[in-house]
Amino acid sequence: MARYALQRLLMVIPTLVGMTLLIFILVRLLPGDVVTSMSVGEVTSDAAHQRIRQALGLNDPWPVQYLHYVGGLVTGNLGTSFLSGEPVALILGRAIPITIELALLAVGLAIIVGTPLGIVSAVRPNTRLDVVSRVGGLIGLSVPSFWIATLGLLITSLVFHWIPAVTWIPFWTDPLGNLVQMALPAFALSLATLAIVMRMTRASLLEVLQEDFVRTARAKGMAPKPVIFAHALRNALIPVVTVIGTQVGALMGGAVVIEVIFGLPGVGYSLVQAIYNRDYPIVQVAVVYLALVFVFVNLGVDLLYGVIDPRIKQR
Repeated sequence: MARYALQRLLMVIPTLVGMTLLIFILVRLLPGDVVTSMSVGEVTSDAAHQRIRQALGLNDPWPVQYLHYVGGLVTGNLGTSFLSGEPVALILGRAIPITIELALLAVGLAIIVGTPLGIVSAVRPNTRLDVVSRVGGLIGLSVPSFWIATLGLLITSLVFHWIPAVTWIPFWTDPLGNLVQMALPAFALSLATLAIVMRMTRASLLEVLQEDFVRTARAKGMAPKPVIFAHALRNALIPVVTVIGTQVGALMGGAVVIEVIFGLPGVGYSLVQAIYNRDYPIVQVAVVYLALVFVFVNLGVDLLYGVIDPRIKQR
């Protein structure tokens, strides 16, 4: 298992190199730059623009800029924002906890609600609850999260005359206020993941319940609950864990729209603003951060396989 984990960790290096190169090229192919954004509504000479670009290092050849960028990532010097002059590490240090909390709340809600629904649907197939769960799952997969978020804001504001706080409330300052503020965004973000977890749990458990070892356990007179939870469910959870792991990484990136709608100053919100302003240092570091989260979450999922199914450790 340790050798397998080391091999996976080594695979992170080419993945990050490819990500850094790709985002470096893509952001510079966008029309305009930060100097253009800074000069909107102002009359500034071309000579002044060139001086600003020279000071920011934008006139350097792309290979030189890329080496400076990668060197900063390796040494921990993430650079400063072109627009505000604030260190990128400080900007993302404020934004990362917000996005992580939003993603974890969404995944937690999806697991807490989706897994039991999937188990009940598999144990009692074609019942009324099973039909309702499957229809609800299809609706959850079909409706975009941004539509749910917008509709939720309209309902809570027009019907209940309540909207989430506009100013960010840190959890360590006011836990209850923070959870109230995050409830609606987390629900909107979790709906699709909840549907995926429910459907995957149902399908996987239905398949395992038809296996020979389950029929043998039942033939020996074992009670239904131990058969389901001690034997069948543990084997059925492997594909469910895979889905949850990929969804955690996807939610970190998919939270962009939700953060913009609710005004949450997370990584997604900061990334969108940086793209609009062509603030290259923030864009580059934020995307690398999201890539790192996705890679390490999937690594954690692979290692978790060995806990769920001990046979995997022997491979």
